[in-house]
Amino acid sequence: MTITRRAVMATGGLLAAMPRVGWAADAPLTSQRPAPKDRRFVSPAVEREIVRVGRRIGDPELRWMFENCYPNTLDTTVKMGVVVDGKPDAFVITGDIPCLWLRDSAAQVRPYLHLVKTDPKLKELFRGLIARQARSILIDPYANAFMEDPTAKSDLEWSQSDRTDMKPGVGERKWEVDSLCYAMRLAHDYWSTTRDPRPFDATWAQSARAIVRTFREQQRKDGPGPYRFQRSAPQPSETLQAGYGAPTRKVGLIHSGFRPSDDACTYPFLIPSNVFAVTTLRELAVVAQGARQDAGLAADASALADEVERALREYGTMTLRDGRRVWAYEVDGFGNAAFMDDANVPSLSGLAFLGCVRADEPLWRATAAAAWSDANPWFFRGKAGEGIGGPHVGEGQIWPMSIIMRAFSATDDATIRRCLAVLKATHGGTGFMHESFDQDDPKTFTRSWFAWANGLFGQLIVHLATTRPQLLG
Repeated sequence: MTITRRAVMATGGLLAAMPRVGWAADAPLTSQRPAPKDRRFVSPAVEREIVRVGRRIGDPELRWMFENCYPNTLDTTVKMGVVVDGKPDAFVITGDIPCLWLRDSAAQVRPYLHLVKTDPKLKELFRGLIARQARSILIDPYANAFMEDPTAKSDLEWSQSDRTDMKPGVGERKWEVDSLCYAMRLAHDYWSTTRDPRPFDATWAQSARAIVRTFREQQRKDGPGPYRFQRSAPQPSETLQAGYGAPTRKVGLIHSGFRPSDDACTYPFLIPSNVFAVTTLRELAVVAQGARQDAGLAADASALADEVERALREYGTMTLRDGRRVWAYEVDGFGNAAFMDDANVPSLSGLAFLGCVRADEPLWRATAAAAWSDANPWFFRGKAGEGIGGPHVGEGQIWPMSIIMRAFSATDDATIRRCLAVLKATHGGTGFMHESFDQDDPKTFTRSWFAWANGLFGQLIVHLATTRPQLLG
């Protein structure tokens, strides 16, 4: 089946239902999960966690949303298999687009990490996904999305005529720094939780070296590097100027063609992704040393992290018109900088959630406050609520992901309560999170089957059940 991006955006999901007709706040809260026989992956530990956390949620609608959202990745997006050497293989799609995004798949399984030691099947899922991501990176470290069949050509209509070096097994080839960061984060999370060395074989090590090599290529110190991309599309955010993006001064930062939203960067030094790269390169060093005793790989990753961090200190901040010093969203190294924030993570707002900065760091607190204000051109307020969107779906569209990030990073109960209230009021009768909703009409939304957003909401509720259970009443 050939899938068009426009069809996905217009319908809110190819396989998921639209809001229930006539839904109202007092409508029956019927489970929206697939029947047990139709669930793609079943984890006893996750099922127990649904019950445990559900008992702590006094609000019936919030509990219903959690029970729908938390297992959504397992219920609908996982396909387990084995590779020729008998090792597990896990292919995890985003939801309505049947490809594996490195970023999304890693984020989608993250809400289950704390359960992995109690469930052998869940551990196998993580091992299988780490292995699948490593093999995918070796197909093409510049790709953001991959096909289930590594020999297949892309069936995504929007990528089939891209002017770039498309390889078999690649679904889309938009170079996004954060894609490789998420692969490093997945490996580190699993290793730090389990100390299980099995996923970190020679193939994984080869892919880890490819990550470091690709980041160094995209510092572009010795030329533009091997990656070029252009697309014929009505939106300028779908293509790169001259195939490489806007000019830059080569200062040690890593160039990114595209943002985590899959929209083209205005200036190629995407600061949230470079900050995330520093953190995850250091995490890669931990895994390389601990799981493989590979001092050379650990040293290479650490040295690159130090170099990028130095460049961030010099070039990564800017001053707003009101005098506040903040992290920039994008810069070019010549002194030009853009302040905005995008709902996709890594974002400026999401840096504390990702563990890249301390939640009480003054520079980040000022940045997050500015992002959640009119200083950010992609911050919207409407009848349905307020939050951050982005160019990917246009003005007036708020992403639940941005509200979830705000709740994760808030230090006061009142802010978290407001976030939960907006999330409850904007699921459009589906019981699920969406990519975005209209600021004035939550029944108008994009992507009714978006597993990353569902899992992130579930992860928030699990977090609050432990840290602030009084907010779930």
